[in-house]
Amino acid sequence: MLLFPVLAWLTGCGQQPASAPSDPTRPAAQQGHVVLPPDSPKLSEIRVEAVRASEIPLDEVDAPGKIEVNPNRLAHVLLPLTGRIATVQVKLGDAVNEGQTLLTIESSDADAAESGYLQAGAAVHQAKANLIKAQADNERMNDLFQHNAVARKEVLTTDNALAQARASVEQAEAVRTQALRRLEILGLQPGRFGQKVVVRAPLAGKVLELTVAPGEYRNDPNASLMTIADLRTLWVASDVPESAIRLIRPGERVDIELAAYPGETFYGRVMRLADTVDPQTRTVKVRAELNNSGGRFRPEMFGRMRHVESTRRAPVIPSGAVIQGDGYNFVFVEQSRGVFQQTPVKVGRPVGDLLPVLEGLKPGDRVVVDGAMLLKTF
Repeated sequence: MLLFPVLAWLTGCGQQPASAPSDPTRPAAQQGHVVLPPDSPKLSEIRVEAVRASEIPLDEVDAPGKIEVNPNRLAHVLLPLTGRIATVQVKLGDAVNEGQTLLTIESSDADAAESGYLQAGAAVHQAKANLIKAQADNERMNDLFQHNAVARKEVLTTDNALAQARASVEQAEAVRTQALRRLEILGLQPGRFGQKVVVRAPLAGKVLELTVAPGEYRNDPNASLMTIADLRTLWVASDVPESAIRLIRPGERVDIELAAYPGETFYGRVMRLADTVDPQTRTVKVRAELNNSGGRFRPEMFGRMRHVESTRRAPVIPSGAVIQGDGYNFVFVEQSRGVFQQTPVKVGRPVGDLLPVLEGLKPGDRVVVDGAMLLKTF
């Protein structure tokens, strides 16, 4: 009864399993060696490039940065005197030239300055009249003394009066000069009451802030009316780690990358290194000047500041050519048409879209830079 089942079992053990149909497009892999048939459509999806050598940075600074207004080209417009704002002749965002009229002020202080100048002029005339009289008295007294008509004491008295009169003239002229100078600073013409004080732009630039309107009465000469900045040059401020500050010196060129313009690199010149280290972040503030004659940059834009101290020549490949394995990176090197070898590589820090290869490749090796995942075996 058991003969037939046993025979059937023995017969089944002697049969070979049927082989699965082959896929001509599937890579044949053995220890990272991949071969594609010549007619495989995957060959048209794979792009291969030769490894090239390039200069890569060894010691470099790479720190976040932010654009700031150049503090040397920034002005806060203040009141020269208290009074009522008669006119405001600029708007927020306007471009102004140096010396351009910004606003006008009606002020009683301006009339007081005019009155002070006229009073100083009258004092000069009075002092000069007193001087003429003192000179005449002195000459007359000297003549009498020559004829023995008066004592020497009378001559000394007139000499002293003459000296005092001359000093009074000099003092009065100094006061008048000071009053005239005040009128010149205010831009007023001497001898005319009711003039408006004109406030002019101290430098060429753009109006970034405006906090005044016509008709307002302002009595605080320390309050800013508007802020004007020359945006033709800007500063890029960056917090550089304390350990890397030795790599940066004033006057050196730095590369600037901005989030607003991806893929573009701009150049600045280091203008100032802070004299202290931030105790919280252990960084040093570095400021570089950026040419903004084209008007593309804006204060408060974010980006990065990079500075390369030294470089070395090494093979580089596109970052898309590298595949991450289990604890290591590798690429596929083309040995011949359709034949690829999985090769472990050691890469350094990215330089743009490229990766420096520290170990595993040499210049001239042909590497799969696009479509490498089609060759990856699982």
